[in-house]
Amino acid sequence: MSRVKISHLSFLFLALAFILIAPKFFSDYGMSIVNQIAIFIILAVSYNLINGVTGQFSLEPNGFVAVGAYVAALMLLSTEAKEDQFFYDGIHPLILALHAPNFILALLTAGLCALLLSLILSFAVFRVRGDYLAIVTLGFGIIIKLLALSFPTLTNGSRGISEIPAYSNIYYTGGIAILAVVLILNLVRSKYGRAMRAIRDDEDAASAMGINAFWIKTLAFGTSAFLEGVGGGLLACLLTTVSPEQFDFLLTFQLLIIIVLGGLGSTSGAILGAILVIGGAEWLRFLDELKFQANILGVELSTGYGLRMVVFSLILILVMLFARRGLMGDRELSEFLKRR
Repeated sequence: MSRVKISHLSFLFLALAFILIAPKFFSDYGMSIVNQIAIFIILAVSYNLINGVTGQFSLEPNGFVAVGAYVAALMLLSTEAKEDQFFYDGIHPLILALHAPNFILALLTAGLCALLLSLILSFAVFRVRGDYLAIVTLGFGIIIKLLALSFPTLTNGSRGISEIPAYSNIYYTGGIAILAVVLILNLVRSKYGRAMRAIRDDEDAASAMGINAFWIKTLAFGTSAFLEGVGGGLLACLLTTVSPEQFDFLLTFQLLIIIVLGGLGSTSGAILGAILVIGGAEWLRFLDELKFQANILGVELSTGYGLRMVVFSLILILVMLFARRGLMGDRELSEFLKRR
Protein backbone atom coordinates (compact mmCIF):
# COMPACT_ATOMS: atom_id res chain seq x y z
CA MET A 1 0.00 0.00 0.00
CA SER A 2 1.41 3.39 -0.98
CA ARG A 3 2.29 6.09 1.51
CA VAL A 4 -0.43 8.36 0.12
CA LYS A 5 -3.15 5.72 0.61
CA ILE A 6 -1.91 5.12 4.14
CA SER A 7 -2.12 8.87 4.83
CA HIS A 8 -5.69 8.95 3.45
CA LEU A 9 -6.73 6.13 5.75
CA SER A 10 -5.00 7.85 8.66
CA PHE A 11 -6.95 11.07 8.06
CA LEU A 12 -10.16 9.06 7.74
CA PHE A 13 -9.59 7.33 11.07
CA LEU A 14 -8.68 10.64 12.71
CA ALA A 15 -11.90 12.20 11.42
CA LEU A 16 -13.97 9.27 12.69
CA ALA A 17 -12.20 9.40 16.06
CA PHE A 18 -12.89 13.14 16.32
CA ILE A 19 -16.58 12.57 15.63
CA LEU A 20 -16.75 9.98 18.42
CA ILE A 21 -14.88 11.95 21.09
CA ALA A 22 -15.92 15.54 20.24
CA PRO A 23 -19.12 15.51 22.40
CA LYS A 24 -16.99 14.70 25.46
CA PHE A 25 -14.66 17.68 25.05
CA PHE A 26 -16.89 20.47 23.68
CA SER A 27 -19.77 22.31 25.31
CA ASP A 28 -23.15 22.62 23.61
CA TYR A 29 -22.05 25.92 22.11
CA GLY A 30 -18.78 24.39 20.94
CA MET A 31 -20.61 21.47 19.36
CA SER A 32 -22.90 23.85 17.48
CA ILE A 33 -19.79 25.46 15.95
CA VAL A 34 -18.32 22.05 15.10
CA ASN A 35 -21.59 21.09 13.41
CA GLN A 36 -21.58 24.33 11.42
CA ILE A 37 -18.02 23.65 10.29
CA ALA A 38 -18.98 20.13 9.17
CA ILE A 39 -21.97 21.45 7.20
CA PHE A 40 -19.88 24.15 5.55
CA ILE A 41 -17.28 21.54 4.62
CA ILE A 42 -20.05 19.73 2.70
CA LEU A 43 -21.11 22.96 1.01
CA ALA A 44 -17.54 24.09 0.29
CA VAL A 45 -16.26 20.86 -1.30
CA SER A 46 -19.39 20.62 -3.45
CA TYR A 47 -19.17 24.28 -4.53
CA ASN A 48 -15.48 23.84 -5.27
CA LEU A 49 -16.31 21.00 -7.67
CA ILE A 50 -18.21 23.25 -10.07
CA ASN A 51 -16.34 26.49 -9.43
CA GLY A 52 -12.78 25.34 -8.82
CA VAL A 53 -12.36 21.94 -10.48
CA THR A 54 -14.60 22.54 -13.51
CA GLY A 55 -13.86 26.26 -13.71
CA GLN A 56 -17.46 27.45 -14.08
CA PHE A 57 -17.97 30.77 -12.28
CA SER A 58 -21.27 29.84 -10.64
CA LEU A 59 -23.01 31.87 -7.95
CA GLU A 60 -25.92 29.53 -7.25
CA PRO A 61 -25.24 27.74 -3.90
CA ASN A 62 -27.69 29.79 -1.85
CA GLY A 63 -30.55 28.70 -4.14
CA PHE A 64 -29.85 24.97 -3.84
CA VAL A 65 -29.18 25.23 -0.10
CA ALA A 66 -32.54 26.99 0.30
CA VAL A 67 -34.34 24.26 -1.67
CA GLY A 68 -32.76 21.54 0.46
CA ALA A 69 -33.52 23.36 3.70
CA TYR A 70 -37.20 23.94 2.89
CA VAL A 71 -37.79 20.43 1.55
CA ALA A 72 -36.18 18.76 4.58
CA ALA A 73 -38.00 21.06 7.02
CA LEU A 74 -41.42 20.48 5.45
CA MET A 75 -40.89 16.71 5.32
CA LEU A 76 -39.87 16.49 8.99
CA LEU A 77 -42.58 18.72 10.45
CA SER A 78 -45.70 16.99 11.71
CA THR A 79 -49.11 17.81 10.23
CA GLU A 80 -50.14 19.60 13.42
CA ALA A 81 -47.01 21.75 13.42
CA LYS A 82 -47.59 22.73 9.78
CA GLU A 83 -51.19 23.71 10.44
CA ASP A 84 -50.14 25.79 13.46
CA GLN A 85 -47.49 27.71 11.52
CA PHE A 86 -49.35 28.18 8.20
CA PHE A 87 -52.40 29.72 9.88
CA TYR A 88 -52.20 33.17 8.27
CA ASP A 89 -52.30 32.41 4.52
CA GLY A 90 -53.39 28.79 4.68
CA ILE A 91 -51.43 25.75 3.58
CA HIS A 92 -51.26 23.95 0.25
CA PRO A 93 -52.47 20.30 0.32
CA LEU A 94 -49.13 19.20 -1.17
CA ILE A 95 -47.29 20.56 1.86
CA LEU A 96 -49.58 18.65 4.21
CA ALA A 97 -48.90 15.46 2.26
CA LEU A 98 -45.10 15.83 2.53
CA HIS A 99 -43.73 13.53 5.20
CA ALA A 100 -40.56 11.52 5.75
CA PRO A 101 -40.40 8.62 8.22
CA ASN A 102 -36.77 9.38 9.10
CA PHE A 103 -34.08 12.02 8.82
CA ILE A 104 -31.95 10.27 6.20
CA LEU A 105 -34.86 9.96 3.78
CA ALA A 106 -35.63 13.67 4.23
CA LEU A 107 -32.01 14.58 3.45
CA LEU A 108 -31.95 12.35 0.37
CA THR A 109 -35.20 13.90 -0.86
CA ALA A 110 -33.79 17.39 -0.27
CA GLY A 111 -30.68 16.51 -2.26
CA LEU A 112 -32.68 14.93 -5.09
CA CYS A 113 -34.95 17.97 -5.39
CA ALA A 114 -31.89 20.22 -5.69
CA LEU A 115 -30.40 17.78 -8.21
CA LEU A 116 -33.56 17.78 -10.34
CA LEU A 117 -33.66 21.57 -10.31
CA SER A 118 -30.00 21.72 -11.37
CA LEU A 119 -30.64 19.39 -14.32
CA ILE A 120 -33.48 21.63 -15.51
CA LEU A 121 -31.40 24.75 -14.96
CA SER A 122 -28.31 23.38 -16.72
CA PHE A 123 -29.95 23.65 -20.17
CA ALA A 124 -30.13 27.43 -19.75
CA VAL A 125 -27.05 27.97 -17.60
CA PHE A 126 -24.46 26.26 -19.80
CA ARG A 127 -25.47 28.10 -22.94
CA VAL A 128 -23.24 30.92 -21.65
CA ARG A 129 -19.76 31.12 -20.13
CA GLY A 130 -17.69 33.23 -17.79
CA ASP A 131 -19.23 36.37 -16.33
CA TYR A 132 -22.53 35.67 -18.10
CA LEU A 133 -22.73 32.31 -16.34
CA ALA A 134 -22.18 34.07 -13.02
CA ILE A 135 -25.02 36.52 -13.74
CA VAL A 136 -27.45 33.74 -14.74
CA THR A 137 -26.71 31.65 -11.62
CA LEU A 138 -26.83 34.73 -9.40
CA GLY A 139 -30.29 35.47 -10.78
CA PHE A 140 -31.36 31.91 -9.99
CA GLY A 141 -30.45 32.33 -6.32
CA ILE A 142 -32.38 35.59 -6.14
CA ILE A 143 -35.41 33.99 -7.80
CA ILE A 144 -35.46 31.14 -5.26
CA LYS A 145 -35.49 33.64 -2.39
CA LEU A 146 -38.27 35.67 -4.02
CA LEU A 147 -40.33 32.53 -4.63
CA ALA A 148 -40.00 31.62 -0.96
CA LEU A 149 -41.37 35.07 -0.10
CA SER A 150 -44.12 35.12 -2.74
CA PHE A 151 -45.76 31.72 -2.11
CA PRO A 152 -46.67 31.67 1.59
CA THR A 153 -48.96 28.63 1.18
CA LEU A 154 -45.85 26.62 0.27
CA THR A 155 -43.13 28.22 2.39
CA ASN A 156 -45.00 30.35 4.97
CA GLY A 157 -43.50 33.44 3.33
CA SER A 158 -41.43 35.88 5.36
CA ARG A 159 -42.52 34.24 8.63
CA GLY A 160 -40.47 31.19 7.78
CA ILE A 161 -40.69 27.76 9.35
CA SER A 162 -39.75 27.01 12.95
CA GLU A 163 -39.85 24.10 15.41
CA ILE A 164 -37.89 21.91 12.98
CA PRO A 165 -36.63 18.76 14.74
CA ALA A 166 -32.97 19.23 15.76
CA TYR A 167 -31.63 16.06 14.17
CA SER A 168 -28.31 17.52 13.02
CA ASN A 169 -25.79 16.22 15.54
CA ILE A 170 -22.08 15.55 15.00
CA TYR A 171 -22.72 11.96 13.92
CA TYR A 172 -24.92 13.08 11.01
CA THR A 173 -23.03 16.24 10.04
CA GLY A 174 -19.56 14.74 10.50
CA GLY A 175 -20.44 11.43 8.87
CA ILE A 176 -22.04 13.06 5.83
CA ALA A 177 -19.09 15.49 5.57
CA ILE A 178 -16.71 12.51 5.37
CA LEU A 179 -18.88 10.84 2.72
CA ALA A 180 -19.04 14.08 0.73
CA VAL A 181 -15.25 14.51 0.80
CA VAL A 182 -14.66 10.88 -0.21
CA LEU A 183 -17.19 11.22 -3.06
CA ILE A 184 -15.65 14.44 -4.37
CA LEU A 185 -12.06 13.15 -4.13
CA ASN A 186 -12.92 9.97 -6.02
CA LEU A 187 -14.85 11.90 -8.65
CA VAL A 188 -12.00 14.38 -9.16
CA ARG A 189 -9.47 11.55 -9.56
CA SER A 190 -11.65 9.65 -12.04
CA LYS A 191 -11.75 10.16 -15.81
CA TYR A 192 -14.68 12.50 -15.29
CA GLY A 193 -12.59 14.64 -12.95
CA ARG A 194 -9.81 14.82 -15.53
CA ALA A 195 -12.39 15.92 -18.08
CA MET A 196 -13.61 18.61 -15.67
CA ARG A 197 -10.08 19.98 -15.26
CA ALA A 198 -9.60 19.89 -19.03
CA ILE A 199 -12.75 22.00 -19.46
CA ARG A 200 -11.46 24.42 -16.82
CA ASP A 201 -8.14 24.84 -18.63
CA ASP A 202 -9.54 25.15 -22.17
CA GLU A 203 -13.12 24.18 -22.96
CA ASP A 204 -12.70 24.50 -26.73
CA ALA A 205 -9.62 22.28 -26.74
CA ALA A 206 -11.40 19.74 -24.51
CA SER A 207 -14.36 19.63 -26.89
CA ALA A 208 -11.99 19.18 -29.83
CA MET A 209 -10.49 16.17 -28.04
CA GLY A 210 -13.91 14.51 -27.86
CA ILE A 211 -15.05 15.54 -24.36
CA ASN A 212 -18.77 16.26 -24.11
CA ALA A 213 -18.42 19.56 -22.29
CA PHE A 214 -22.15 20.01 -21.63
CA TRP A 215 -22.52 16.55 -20.08
CA ILE A 216 -19.40 16.92 -17.90
CA LYS A 217 -20.44 20.37 -16.67
CA THR A 218 -23.94 19.06 -15.96
CA LEU A 219 -22.42 16.16 -13.98
CA ALA A 220 -20.39 18.59 -11.86
CA PHE A 221 -23.36 20.94 -11.48
CA GLY A 222 -25.74 18.16 -10.46
CA THR A 223 -23.31 16.59 -7.97
CA SER A 224 -22.68 19.97 -6.42
CA ALA A 225 -26.42 20.72 -6.23
CA PHE A 226 -27.21 17.36 -4.60
CA LEU A 227 -24.66 17.88 -1.83
CA GLU A 228 -25.75 21.50 -1.36
CA GLY A 229 -29.34 20.32 -0.97
CA VAL A 230 -28.27 17.78 1.65
CA GLY A 231 -26.22 20.48 3.39
CA GLY A 232 -29.26 22.75 3.39
CA GLY A 233 -31.32 20.04 5.09
CA LEU A 234 -28.63 19.58 7.73
CA LEU A 235 -28.46 23.34 8.27
CA ALA A 236 -32.23 23.58 8.73
CA CYS A 237 -32.19 20.82 11.34
CA LEU A 238 -29.25 22.44 13.12
CA LEU A 239 -30.78 25.93 13.35
CA THR A 240 -34.34 24.48 13.76
CA THR A 241 -35.69 27.40 11.74
CA VAL A 242 -35.78 28.39 8.07
CA SER A 243 -36.55 31.78 6.54
CA PRO A 244 -35.81 33.39 3.15
CA GLU A 245 -33.37 35.88 4.69
CA GLN A 246 -30.99 33.07 5.57
CA PHE A 247 -30.39 32.26 1.91
CA ASP A 248 -29.44 35.55 0.32
CA PHE A 249 -26.24 36.18 -1.65
CA LEU A 250 -24.22 36.51 1.57
CA LEU A 251 -24.27 32.71 1.92
CA THR A 252 -22.82 32.28 -1.59
CA PHE A 253 -20.26 35.00 -0.91
CA GLN A 254 -19.19 33.22 2.29
CA LEU A 255 -18.68 29.96 0.40
CA LEU A 256 -16.77 31.82 -2.31
CA ILE A 257 -14.42 33.23 0.34
CA ILE A 258 -13.89 29.72 1.74
CA ILE A 259 -12.92 28.07 -1.55
CA VAL A 260 -10.77 31.00 -2.74
CA LEU A 261 -8.97 31.15 0.61
CA GLY A 262 -8.34 27.41 0.57
CA GLY A 263 -7.43 27.33 -3.12
CA LEU A 264 -9.67 26.93 -6.15
CA GLY A 265 -9.65 23.35 -7.34
CA SER A 266 -8.34 21.87 -4.08
CA THR A 267 -10.72 19.77 -1.99
CA SER A 268 -8.24 19.85 0.89
CA GLY A 269 -8.17 23.64 0.56
CA ALA A 270 -11.98 23.82 0.73
CA ILE A 271 -11.92 21.83 3.97
CA LEU A 272 -9.18 24.01 5.43
CA GLY A 273 -10.99 27.17 4.32
CA ALA A 274 -14.26 26.07 5.96
CA ILE A 275 -12.47 25.39 9.25
CA LEU A 276 -10.63 28.73 9.20
CA VAL A 277 -13.54 30.92 8.08
CA ILE A 278 -16.31 29.42 10.24
CA GLY A 279 -14.14 28.49 13.22
CA GLY A 280 -11.94 31.58 13.02
CA ALA A 281 -14.87 33.98 12.91
CA GLU A 282 -16.25 32.43 16.09
CA TRP A 283 -12.85 32.32 17.80
CA LEU A 284 -12.50 36.09 17.28
CA ARG A 285 -15.91 36.80 18.80
CA PHE A 286 -14.26 38.01 22.03
CA LEU A 287 -13.19 41.14 20.11
CA ASP A 288 -16.81 42.33 20.01
CA GLU A 289 -16.74 42.56 23.81
CA LEU A 290 -13.64 44.78 23.96
CA LYS A 291 -14.21 48.43 24.76
CA PHE A 292 -11.58 50.89 23.59
CA GLN A 293 -11.75 54.64 23.16
CA ALA A 294 -9.09 57.04 21.92
CA ASN A 295 -8.70 60.58 20.64
CA ILE A 296 -6.49 60.71 17.56
CA LEU A 297 -5.91 64.15 16.04
CA GLY A 298 -9.13 65.36 17.57
CA VAL A 299 -11.17 62.46 16.25
CA GLU A 300 -12.93 60.27 18.80
CA LEU A 301 -12.49 56.60 17.99
CA SER A 302 -14.24 53.80 19.82
CA THR A 303 -14.62 50.09 19.30
CA GLY A 304 -17.42 47.73 20.08
CA TYR A 305 -19.63 45.38 18.18
CA GLY A 306 -18.22 44.68 14.73
CA LEU A 307 -14.52 44.77 15.59
CA ARG A 308 -14.39 41.00 15.13
CA MET A 309 -15.31 41.21 11.45
CA VAL A 310 -12.88 44.11 10.90
CA VAL A 311 -9.97 42.06 12.26
CA PHE A 312 -11.14 38.94 10.44
CA SER A 313 -11.34 40.84 7.15
CA LEU A 314 -7.83 42.24 7.64
CA ILE A 315 -6.52 38.72 8.25
CA LEU A 316 -8.16 37.51 5.03
CA ILE A 317 -6.62 40.40 3.09
CA LEU A 318 -3.14 39.63 4.43
CA VAL A 319 -3.48 35.93 3.69
CA MET A 320 -4.57 36.56 0.10
CA LEU A 321 -1.75 39.08 -0.43
CA PHE A 322 0.87 36.47 0.43
CA ALA A 323 -0.96 33.40 -0.93
CA ARG A 324 -2.63 34.65 -4.07
CA ARG A 325 -3.67 31.17 -5.20
CA GLY A 326 -5.05 30.30 -1.78
CA LEU A 327 -3.48 28.30 1.00
CA MET A 328 -3.35 25.08 -1.01
CA GLY A 329 -3.40 26.41 -4.56
CA ASP A 330 -4.96 23.71 -6.74
CA ARG A 331 -3.08 20.93 -4.96
CA GLU A 332 -4.28 18.31 -2.51
CA LEU A 333 -2.69 17.42 0.80
CA SER A 334 -1.69 14.03 -0.62
CA GLU A 335 0.54 15.76 -3.17
CA PHE A 336 2.61 17.35 -0.39
CA LEU A 337 2.90 13.97 1.34
CA LYS A 338 3.92 12.29 -1.92
CA ARG A 339 6.67 14.85 -2.51
CA ARG A 340 8.03 14.25 0.95
